Amino acid sequence: MEDFLWGLVNGITAWPLLVLHVFSIWDRYPVYNVVRNGGWYQFGFLIGAGSPILGLFSGRDRITRHLP
Repeated sequence: MEDFLWGLVNGITAWPLLVLHVFSIWDRYPVYNVVRNGGWYQFGFLIGAGSPILGLFSGRDRITRHLP
């Protein structure tokens, strides 16, 4: 369960870290932790990395439904 939570946290922070890595600002922290590489970590990482994208799509639907 601990690996799942680490994967979830690392998945959520993967998007900002990816942007920082592209501009070589914060190279000392990896986007993906290869030491914790396992099934539960990968599952948590995928859910965490996909959550911002899924949140954007659901937010747009709520705004358009309430307009007259």
